[in-house]
Amino acid sequence: MEKDAKIFVAGHRGMVGSAIVRALEKDGYTSIVTRSFSDLDLRDGNAVASFFEIEKPEYVFLAAAKVGGILANNTYPAEFIYENLQIQNNVIHQSYVHGVKKLLFLGSSCIYPKMAEQPIKEEYLLSGKLEPTNQPYAIAKIAGIEMCQSYNRQYGTNFIAVMPTNLYGPGDNYHPEHSHVFASFVRKFSEAIAEGKEGLEVWGSGTPYREFLHVDDLAQACLFLMNTFTPTKEQNDNGDIFMNIGVGEDVTIKELVELFKEISGFTGEIVWDSTKPDGTPRKLLDVSRMATLGWKARIPLREGIRQVLEEYRTTVQK
Repeated sequence: MEKDAKIFVAGHRGMVGSAIVRALEKDGYTSIVTRSFSDLDLRDGNAVASFFEIEKPEYVFLAAAKVGGILANNTYPAEFIYENLQIQNNVIHQSYVHGVKKLLFLGSSCIYPKMAEQPIKEEYLLSGKLEPTNQPYAIAKIAGIEMCQSYNRQYGTNFIAVMPTNLYGPGDNYHPEHSHVFASFVRKFSEAIAEGKEGLEVWGSGTPYREFLHVDDLAQACLFLMNTFTPTKEQNDNGDIFMNIGVGEDVTIKELVELFKEISGFTGEIVWDSTKPDGTPRKLLDVSRMATLGWKARIPLREGIRQVLEEYRTTVQK
């Protein structure tokens, strides 16, 4: 990407989108286009078409999405599939119509089968049943990958996608009901310490494994791919237009809780509520494709937890 190219970051106020904007600014890109929801509803096809006609972005990072944890996915499945499909369809199609040079679509590791062999390779997509608790969201993301590939094959576009593992970092959602597991721990441990609690309840059994990637590492991976990876005809035909983005190692939820307890300084008791759902037993991504291209994550989990706890205390909790 040219440093003065017009770059549209869809979803710039979200955790991923804001990280991409930070990375672009840090790397010296000078023409970053953003729109808040009040200025541009990406679910509105006519509004999106008008935006592309006026702004004519050369590159697009599609980071806008309706996201949430297990509870949110279970409670609002219709919204998760409908709104994500609307956003994707509008932005990807208008990127084709208006000749965008390159688009990067942000997917999710939940696209893979619930019982996929570990670590999960990109070719395992559509090889088994999905995790039921987030299936509507996952199907929307799978449709986004297929749409990028189909437009590449039929129209010669240069649309690629990334499938990040579980994310954390600045701009995360700390809502008590709609947050993911990492963010929920940041809030719970910080509040427990502030309120002097003697116990802290955690959902599930603690046995599932999860991989966690700092969002700033993901943003750097996205810029790296936008500047280095263009699918060949064979890759388009085979569906190899997307990359797993992760760290290549995971921890159990119980180990994660112990890390949070140690780093936060919480001295109370951890109470496990095994009546609550665990979700997918394990979800470790195979990141060998990215490693072959020359990229790897840089922020260790322990350091990431320390950074996020400090940020939460100083900017959210105050």
